[in-house]
Amino acid sequence: MSSAPSASGSPSAARPLPMRASALLLDMDGTLIDSGPAVERSWNQLLRELGTDLEFGPEQHGKPARQVLGEMLPQLDAQQLDAAHRRIEELELEDVQEIAVLPGTERLLRELDGAAEQLGRATWTIVTSCTRPLFEARWARTGLAVPEGLVTADQVSHGKPHPEPYLLGAERVGVAPEQCIVIEDSLGGLRSGTAAGASTIAVTSTTPAGDLAPLADALVTSLDDLEVRADGAELVLSRRGS
Repeated sequence: MSSAPSASGSPSAARPLPMRASALLLDMDGTLIDSGPAVERSWNQLLRELGTDLEFGPEQHGKPARQVLGEMLPQLDAQQLDAAHRRIEELELEDVQEIAVLPGTERLLRELDGAAEQLGRATWTIVTSCTRPLFEARWARTGLAVPEGLVTADQVSHGKPHPEPYLLGAERVGVAPEQCIVIEDSLGGLRSGTAAGASTIAVTSTTPAGDLAPLADALVTSLDDLEVRADGAELVLSRRGS
């Protein structure tokens, strides 16, 4: 279901909203919840503790912590990498008090659950670059139920932008990846979804729209721009109010 970027570098017009799919695979941070300030505080504290003048930026969003560490600090040996990974997990687990549900999240998940009842099968899950403990700490702040089929970073060998997380997410909801729509806020997440064969929608919450547009089939400012309903055996995802 994914459309290739056009020669001009912008998404092809072949797959505008509304889009049809069998399931949605949703990123968490920056898509369902606002954890951006906490993420940046934690990472920038770690980078200062390690004596660097580096800053955590949009390119790092959406990737597993160990992968980000390897990219930003390639000079670390295995022991230092393990220590830094433990420290960033500790910092992020401590900084969850300001986690907030983003606009449209609760409504869209209710619509997906209603569609699931109508269709008699799973219609969505979360595919996150958090570890399971960090997912639980952040998601607990939302008061929302944990979906079946959840994929966390410690359940895959290769994190985003590798396709493995979204391939596993599709498998867990029982749907071919080509019949899924991935909703993401990060460049790495969009690359992961596209490589898995899914269609993609970018949320412009953490990364500039101009950077996201070449990688996505559609752009929205938040999930509040979207609505979903069952139609026959499929989901129809539309712009809200259109």
